[in-house]
Amino acid sequence: MNRARADGTPVSRARPRGHAAFITVGAALVLGFLGVFFAWPVAAILRLGLSSGLDEVLTAPETWRIVAFTLGQAAASTLLAVAAGMPLAYLLARVPVPGKALLRALITVPFVLPTLVVGMAFRALLGTAEPNAWAIVSANAFFNIAVVARTVSGLWTQLDPRATDAARSLGAGPFRAFRTVTLPALRPALWSAAAVVFLFCSTSFGVVLVLGGGRYRTLETEIYLRTVRLLDLSGAAALSLLQFAAVLAALAVAAIARGRRENALAPHRSRAAARRPSGLEWIPVGCAVVVLGALTAPIIALLVRSVNSRGGWSLAGYRALSGTGGVLDVSGWQAAWNSLRAATDATWMSLLLGVLACLVLTSLRSRWAAELMDAALMLPLGISAVTVGFGYLVTLHVLPGDLRTSPLLVPFAQALVITPLVIRTILPVLRSVDPRVRAAAATLGAGPWRIRREVDLPLAGRAVVTAAGLGFVVALGEFGATGFLARPEAPTLPVAISTLLSRPGELNTQMAYAACALLMLVTAGAVLIIETLRSDSSGEF
Repeated sequence: MNRARADGTPVSRARPRGHAAFITVGAALVLGFLGVFFAWPVAAILRLGLSSGLDEVLTAPETWRIVAFTLGQAAASTLLAVAAGMPLAYLLARVPVPGKALLRALITVPFVLPTLVVGMAFRALLGTAEPNAWAIVSANAFFNIAVVARTVSGLWTQLDPRATDAARSLGAGPFRAFRTVTLPALRPALWSAAAVVFLFCSTSFGVVLVLGGGRYRTLETEIYLRTVRLLDLSGAAALSLLQFAAVLAALAVAAIARGRRENALAPHRSRAAARRPSGLEWIPVGCAVVVLGALTAPIIALLVRSVNSRGGWSLAGYRALSGTGGVLDVSGWQAAWNSLRAATDATWMSLLLGVLACLVLTSLRSRWAAELMDAALMLPLGISAVTVGFGYLVTLHVLPGDLRTSPLLVPFAQALVITPLVIRTILPVLRSVDPRVRAAAATLGAGPWRIRREVDLPLAGRAVVTAAGLGFVVALGEFGATGFLARPEAPTLPVAISTLLSRPGELNTQMAYAACALLMLVTAGAVLIIETLRSDSSGEF
């Protein structure tokens, strides 16, 4: 029996043969990987740590001061990111800017920069290493402005401008028309972006580690401190539970808002034409230019600091990266090669897992089952990477081959971190595919695997390439789990930067800034390539 869409188009309820088997096998592979490399290690650490000391940690005033600072800085960073991201969203959605791919790349670069690099960039901008709470808030907002700009502009681009024009023709000024017409329509995207930004800011690690100086601590950095330095597993486990509760709340809000955003996008598949601003419409354009200047300031400060030492201009940091001995067991270039190799492995792993997960999610009949699976796949974004890394060391020896000594250990951890980003990039594109195309292929005798291979994947090809590039640059700078799992003889570049920062000496500092500059330049180049290949901004990131 057929049912009709809202526009009257009939949609077949028939499913191709083998559909149930496709969903079962795909879901088993995805959830099996998630269970072995995420749920099992995290559960092992919680079980190991919760055996004693839970009440002591939860009743300590210091614990709740850390919780208050974690939530407070995340809320402040989210508000700042939303305020700064809205003018950029308007610029991307409504203004005909020449070279928009370059503009999107400039906006996106901060989001994919390693958190250690962002922390070092703000340290260079401020010219001091003193702990600063507002620097943490600003750096976290800087890191996440792209989430707001891209998520909101994706919906804003497809809103029908005639509703705003009608309000203007009835006498409403530009700000009143925005407040009463445009803003309510953008609310689903705003809530979705704000929930994701809050999640990222509440689990921020590298930024707080560099700018907090031990004085300002979040749940993430405290878990790292208790696990790695104090070996206080019970305290770390208790804090992980608190973080887990905050993550679940943020994921629930994000899932609800994402569903409303997708529903808002559903009726609008035509892109509204951009036009030259007039009158007061130049105000958000001016604000966007100011935000772009603020985004480039820390980057420029980092580049300048990498060639400026106490003795004046110098390339000593870059030259020292090619040497061995001293603080680092390997040269900086070998550490960079380790980063490239680990990021490549993590990328193909996350692509296999993410694409399969997207195909399963778009095949599930039950919306609730799809939402639950989607939420489960997002959990690695919010759980402490240190907890996952330590869990690997206490569990994976049970598996054949003892993966704890495998060079794939770091890529496994990085793949968990970037798979949610891969899914959020590809899933909206697959969900936008007209189901009648799949039904036609099934009518011609194609099975579910062939439909996915020959219909869905070609249509989502650019999104897959974008997800691969985005995942690669994020894995390249991942530090939370990598800093705990990387062997001393095979550090990645972020681990080498952390080691250099922990040792005194002007040359070590210069080497750290030089390594950060190299990471940033590679990241910026990769993002520019991604934006050149990208056909639209359908993905959430």
